[in-house]
Amino acid sequence: MAISPRARPAVMIPLQPDCVDDALPYAELASRRRARRLWTGQSLRLDALQLFAHLAGRGLRLPVGTGVSLTALRTPYDAAVQARSLALITGRPVVMGYGTATPGFVASLRGTPYRSPRTAAAEFLTAARTLLDGGTADLAGEYHHLRTALTPTRPHPAVEVGAGVLRPAMARSAAPVADVAITWLTPAAYVRDTLVPALRDGAGDRRPPRVATVVHLAVDRPGRDPARIAGTVLAAHLSAPHYLDMLRRAGLTVRAEDELSVKAKQLVDAGVFVYGDPAHIARELARHREAGIDEVILNVGGVHFTHGVQEALTDLEDVFTAVEEHHG
Repeated sequence: MAISPRARPAVMIPLQPDCVDDALPYAELASRRRARRLWTGQSLRLDALQLFAHLAGRGLRLPVGTGVSLTALRTPYDAAVQARSLALITGRPVVMGYGTATPGFVASLRGTPYRSPRTAAAEFLTAARTLLDGGTADLAGEYHHLRTALTPTRPHPAVEVGAGVLRPAMARSAAPVADVAITWLTPAAYVRDTLVPALRDGAGDRRPPRVATVVHLAVDRPGRDPARIAGTVLAAHLSAPHYLDMLRRAGLTVRAEDELSVKAKQLVDAGVFVYGDPAHIARELARHREAGIDEVILNVGGVHFTHGVQEALTDLEDVFTAVEEHHG
């Protein structure tokens, strides 16, 4: 039995590229292995949306997603225009994922942090979704003020609005407006037992957002230290209070004062950072989908930064093959 398109993993570009050539190997692999989507996080070097447009011009027309861009960098109107433009240019569906960033980063751009990141995200996403649906956004919020509509254009593939979600309060706030809840470093059981119920509660009468989860992984190979690989790509997250809080809610005992190597080893031991042979990884990815995760996004950033791009690409190739064999 062939693997269905929806069950195929997606691929994350695991770095902020300085040039197109940095991202090109991952885009080519995603195209060759028929990945569900090509994702990138916020890039402060080469703009992600311009990168995706360039890749489409090179013939790599893939469904794409941002997981996540940062609300402080754009207005809802500009975000909607950019996402719709990408759908028109690529001819493929787009996930326009946004999150609110750290208080310090927001303050560096706005002068002060968001008093309520949940309110800021909800206002941003509500306005963008209304605009993308062809409506007039009429919003006088705490953070966003607009009364306008997008200029009509020809039909284009769907643009989903995504929200970065880590904890149940944000899940409930995002559920009434987001199409996709985008999670990062979230254990499968935590998504199943905490985030999915919160999304259902917050959605009310509408369909809850589907879940897209970034799964960090590496294939077990001679000479590799999984804790070092995990710590290399996740150091910033393992020092951020909101990530540590989420992991503790999920049952881990990570502490801010612990050494990075200790926290990283916990992620490996708990299976949050997935490490093993390709067949083991394929089984773990299936377990994520069984937990209610609709789209599994593969991030081999740890391997990229510790062992180089070629080993990272080899890991992705082997995992895609194992996923196909698991489903076949």
